[in-house]
Amino acid sequence: MDVAEGKSSVFGIKQRLARAGIVPAPDGIRKVADGKVMLTPGVHQNVDPAKWCEHLYGLPLSRWERLRGKSFWITGAGTGYGRSMAVALASAGAHTLLSGRRREKLIETVDEMRTLSISTANCHVIQCDITEPRDVREACEKVAGLNASLYGLINSAALPSSGKPYPLQQDTWEEWDRLIRTNVTAHWFLTREIFPHMCKGGEPRVLFLTSEAGWAPTPGFGPYNVTKSALNSLAASMAAEYASSFPDLDVQVNTLVPGEAKTEMNQDSDESPYSIVSMAMMLLSHPKGGPNGKFFHRDGRHLRFAYSEPYGRALI
Repeated sequence: MDVAEGKSSVFGIKQRLARAGIVPAPDGIRKVADGKVMLTPGVHQNVDPAKWCEHLYGLPLSRWERLRGKSFWITGAGTGYGRSMAVALASAGAHTLLSGRRREKLIETVDEMRTLSISTANCHVIQCDITEPRDVREACEKVAGLNASLYGLINSAALPSSGKPYPLQQDTWEEWDRLIRTNVTAHWFLTREIFPHMCKGGEPRVLFLTSEAGWAPTPGFGPYNVTKSALNSLAASMAAEYASSFPDLDVQVNTLVPGEAKTEMNQDSDESPYSIVSMAMMLLSHPKGGPNGKFFHRDGRHLRFAYSEPYGRALI
């Protein structure tokens, strides 16, 4: 048995909350014994991942429990936002399937789980280059072999701009093609290939990570801007098409803007990549009838993109 096994169970969480003097109130607000509010469920961007058992990333206990036992495939799971979401989902007792090009980075993600006293018993590493169709198909076979159905897919992998001052004028064909293949085409193909397996569970959840660049014409980032705008359109279009194709399923395909944080792509930020987790988990844990084809920011804002209006309801 993993040394941390059982700590993410409902019973284990309640025990640790009780020892800390915190009890789940009927309305989902966690309060200390004297009645003082300690943490109200909501979007919490600056929480310590080491204290996940106390804050649950802002989720009410009922929504935290919804994640337990469900299977999630996270691309780009070796670093940054992909790593933070993989770790957070594992802390909730979810089955996590981690993929990326570099196996050593995926192992580092698993090590981070152990450091945070999170069970890795249901964590699987699947090395995969999502820009290669053969790799994607083989990875899909492995994922299908590990779970009766896949509940959630997080499309997190991405490449930055080339760094040239005028990339739309200076980038080579190969640089343009590599960016499009990684940031757009790969997410379309992987989602399409695994979606039939996701349908077996009846409530597929897909989360695309985009960027504010998808709304921006910032000079120096033209090709990257294009890929994120295209990704926005891809996500909304897939959401609409799958909801139409599978009317009996509870399809929830949404897009999240993570903002800036310290990742391999952005070494200058002081923000933690765990700042995305609260909003991501609100979307992934949403019960039947939640948003589909909608856009959100990690800080809780509901966004508009093209014909897609902001989601008009609270997420929790």
